[in-house]
Amino acid sequence: MTTNITEYIKKTAKLFPDKVAVKDANGEITFSQLMVAGKVVATKLIELQISEQPVAVYLPKSKEAIFSFLGINFSGNFYVPLDVKSPQSRVNSILQVLEPKVVITDMAHYDSLNAFCKKEIVVLDDFMLNTVIDESSICQVLTSKIDTDPIYSIFTSGSTGTPKGVVISHRGVIDYIDWAIRTFKIDENVIIGNQAPFYFDNSTLDIYLMFATGATLILIPEDLYIFPGKLIDHLNEHKISFVFWVPFVLINLANLNIFASKKPEYLKDILFAGEVMPNKHLNYWRKHLPECRYANLYGPTEITVDCTWYGVEREFSDDEPLPIGFPCRNSDVLILTERNQVAEIEEQGELCVRGSSLALGYYNDWEKTQKAFVQNPLNKHYPELIYRTGDLVYTNKLHELIFVGRKDSQIKHNGYRIELGEIETAVLGTQLVDICSVVYDNRNKQIVLFYEAKSDISVGDFRKRMLEFVPKYMLPTKILRIDKMPLNSSGKIDRVTLNLKANK
Repeated sequence: MTTNITEYIKKTAKLFPDKVAVKDANGEITFSQLMVAGKVVATKLIELQISEQPVAVYLPKSKEAIFSFLGINFSGNFYVPLDVKSPQSRVNSILQVLEPKVVITDMAHYDSLNAFCKKEIVVLDDFMLNTVIDESSICQVLTSKIDTDPIYSIFTSGSTGTPKGVVISHRGVIDYIDWAIRTFKIDENVIIGNQAPFYFDNSTLDIYLMFATGATLILIPEDLYIFPGKLIDHLNEHKISFVFWVPFVLINLANLNIFASKKPEYLKDILFAGEVMPNKHLNYWRKHLPECRYANLYGPTEITVDCTWYGVEREFSDDEPLPIGFPCRNSDVLILTERNQVAEIEEQGELCVRGSSLALGYYNDWEKTQKAFVQNPLNKHYPELIYRTGDLVYTNKLHELIFVGRKDSQIKHNGYRIELGEIETAVLGTQLVDICSVVYDNRNKQIVLFYEAKSDISVGDFRKRMLEFVPKYMLPTKILRIDKMPLNSSGKIDRVTLNLKANK
């Protein structure tokens, strides 16, 4: 039984030593080279007497970042990816919460990091070529490691402005990866096209599927997502067969009708998660790439990436919501009403999760941890934590989970309780817009629709079409066309920015 992710790479490096593990814009690295590089990093950290500590990694998405993560785990510590493009103030706020003894970077980013970082900085360029691996010390460290030890911490935005460091265990990742391998039949022949940045938890699936199976991981350059034609060419050039992308990337390609001119020739598995995937855009993909397998994954960072999934097989109309499906193996979900009772079929409630996928908590923040990870109210007999996601869902008559929206996106408008996500689904169902987002202007008490479209839409025509899907009280009060939907660093629609615009 696997207890530490380093066991994945040890096995894979023996089976496929000379196979390419990771390829980025600057080159490639084999599995045996990856393991050696990881052990060099581990030896350096052990020499510095860093033990059972968070180690921050200030590197761009690259093979160097991946072997740094591996080396940190080989040394018995856990890694924290930092975004080299983030404002210094945000990186500083993470470092203040984290209090790491060292930060790993490279020479190219040393000066920018040194300008504000007060911690010890370890530069890969300085030691990668002249450090002798200490196998004995690495082995000794790993003998005391167990599956509930932390593997990484990813910082998400906090409501107070201070980022929250979600601490994930080896067991959570192992459960997730073992489930994914069985479910999607991943082996060494798969070529994964990575989109998610490493400070976004979707990247966990890409990295550790590679570690565990011998699949090759292609780190797709970020700028290619701006040029869809070049993106498709890149997929074909590298024979990419598996992608796990945020929906916005798929939506954008559908809106541009990219498959009218070229198609990805090798794609077999198309997974997506991070936000709602509209059926309007998914139907475009299914029409043009009908042989591919599509899966909608759902889960917050606090439960190790994803806890439910839905294999898309039956037909959906453009205005239907796509189910988030069923629990992943060794995860269980509860739908609890406001009275902490199990919701009936088609009754909305808060999605709560139990199981070993749960995060260990928020780093250096006991108060937030104890609010989010609470005793299961259905269990009065022994301690059992659940995570309250803050997401509203219900189970339909097919026993599929349907995502409704955030508890904090449920508004009360003119006396009615309204889900903003339901309005978005209806707007897309009108076929009048390419993409949209709905927010609430609390100051003026109005529903605000932001949309992208090839031309302005007639308010009269829009309201007439909308009334085919929702009652009058759910119609947006203000309708604003924008040239480009703002995105956050993870590639999702930036609702914070839209809220600021709506509430001006």
